[in-house]
Amino acid sequence: MDEWINYDQFDRQTWHSFFPSEITFLTQENLYEIKSLNDQISLRDVQDIYLPLIKLIQLQYQNYQQMQLQKMTFLRKSSRRIPYIIGIAGSVAVGKSTTARLLQILLKRLMPDRRIEMITTDGFLYPNAELKRRGIMARKGFPESYDMDRLLTFMNDVNAGEDQVTAPTYSHSVYDVMEDHPQTIYKPDILIVEGINVLQLPTTQRLFVSDFFDFSVYVDADASLVEKWYLERFGMLLDTAFQDPTNYYYPYAQGDRAEAFKMAKQVWKDVDLPNLNDYILPTRTRADVILHKTEYHYIDRVYLRED
Repeated sequence: MDEWINYDQFDRQTWHSFFPSEITFLTQENLYEIKSLNDQISLRDVQDIYLPLIKLIQLQYQNYQQMQLQKMTFLRKSSRRIPYIIGIAGSVAVGKSTTARLLQILLKRLMPDRRIEMITTDGFLYPNAELKRRGIMARKGFPESYDMDRLLTFMNDVNAGEDQVTAPTYSHSVYDVMEDHPQTIYKPDILIVEGINVLQLPTTQRLFVSDFFDFSVYVDADASLVEKWYLERFGMLLDTAFQDPTNYYYPYAQGDRAEAFKMAKQVWKDVDLPNLNDYILPTRTRADVILHKTEYHYIDRVYLRED
């Protein structure tokens, strides 16, 4: 069965034609500030890919609001703010964090009267100490390494309209959860949830993170390209950690660089690639939109679910 049977496929030019605005609402400096390490993005990408996507999200959001109002009227209930939740999924190093931040800043520019919040599910990983206690430190990033009960409770509280909800954060420089630096979410109109696991279907829960999503995006690329970007990013992390003893990558930056890259390649082979093939990639066709990347993070195709 063709996995793309439920998707319309568009090349870059056609996708841009659906909302051919030449206004970017951003500067190249804005893009430098929000892009992830080793990711690449341009103002042309904003015009060709992201503005049509934002326009589609706006239309979906307007329909969502209208449907919620009609539902509350039908049930004779007072209206309340129910956030519109967007999920962003994809492999490590594929650039999904950049996509999430870019969507957030564009939505803020185009909808200044709405509260747009974003979280990453990295904060819901078990702390390293707990991963070691469970004997799964080598499977960090796999489904069992996440505190799914805590993540689902967070999603439920946000969806229920709690005045404020806190989420744990994660530091890539220390390679661990930062329990003492929580992120507080205040009654968002739109919440963007980014992470490798957001479209996965864990076998131990009856409720999934994606059950809360009103719209979802999967950032896609061939595994060979993702490996290349992963190793390039690793090299940049070594460069930034060279003079910071508190950085997780400091020992690797101080040691033999060839040995450090040998270790990184082994981690990709033993951890990240199996996680991609077994748990992340199978969720791709659960997304409403798939952004397909080629060399240099260039998005050449967009897939849009038909239904």
